[in-house]
Amino acid sequence: MGRRPPMATSRDAGRLVVCATPIGNLGDVTLRVLDALRDADVTLAEDTRVTKRLFERYGIDTPLERFDEETARAKIPRVLERIAGGETVALVSDAGTPGISDPGSRLVAACVDAELPVEVLPGPSAVITALVASGLPTHAFYFGGFLPRKPGERERLFASLRDLDATLVFFESPRRLASALAAIASSMPGRRAAVARELTKVHAEVVRGTVEELADAFAGREVKGEVVVLVGPPTGESATASDEDLARAVEELVRAGMSRSDAVKNVARSRGVPKSRVYDAAHADMDAGTGETI
Repeated sequence: MGRRPPMATSRDAGRLVVCATPIGNLGDVTLRVLDALRDADVTLAEDTRVTKRLFERYGIDTPLERFDEETARAKIPRVLERIAGGETVALVSDAGTPGISDPGSRLVAACVDAELPVEVLPGPSAVITALVASGLPTHAFYFGGFLPRKPGERERLFASLRDLDATLVFFESPRRLASALAAIASSMPGRRAAVARELTKVHAEVVRGTVEELADAFAGREVKGEVVVLVGPPTGESATASDEDLARAVEELVRAGMSRSDAVKNVARSRGVPKSRVYDAAHADMDAGTGETI
């Protein structure tokens, strides 16, 4: 199918204005965003109750309409009609920049497809705030949105990303944080990492350490607030070790008197690579006729 023709627009066509709002502290909003929210014909909000607090703080009386995962699909056609008819529609999320892991991205895409004007006003972002506060490398980063709920899907995701030379950034539910950190520690042992929560609020917290230390720190701990999980890139030997190197390291420890299973664990921990990879490398070496049964 080809691209559908653009919607007809008036000479004074409206526009979609994407407005970044505070991620915790209501003082973290730009003057441009406040002006845009006051001037808009309507503001679309994930949760109108959350946005109403911002409006009350700054004396904004623009009409609010719900626009979330449940309503987005049905509302988008009507929103496009309103913009094409000359209205200015502001879009906000509960916190941060709309379009990042929320239904706002679908509305932006629909406006672009219909060749309707889209203006994005920059501002707070939990991703960038957490990344900078983490102290982890910022030369490159991968944002993966919310982590998969199913353990199998989560493990496959980590396996696909563990060799990436970038800091990994994810959102996670407080209820699943402990299990997520345990899974990360299993898949990417030895990595530097950070957990950021309640950013910009009174009880803001950034906990830093290895993935194992963080998994231990949050095991059984009740956590509240939005959570950002960050995992540093592979470093040193973990970034360059070949399977042959790993198998050779295991054999050296075995010859020194260590059991093969303990040698696999030791190499995985010291090289910062998953135990499963070391096991597979040593097993392949064994199949080639140079090792013993693990």
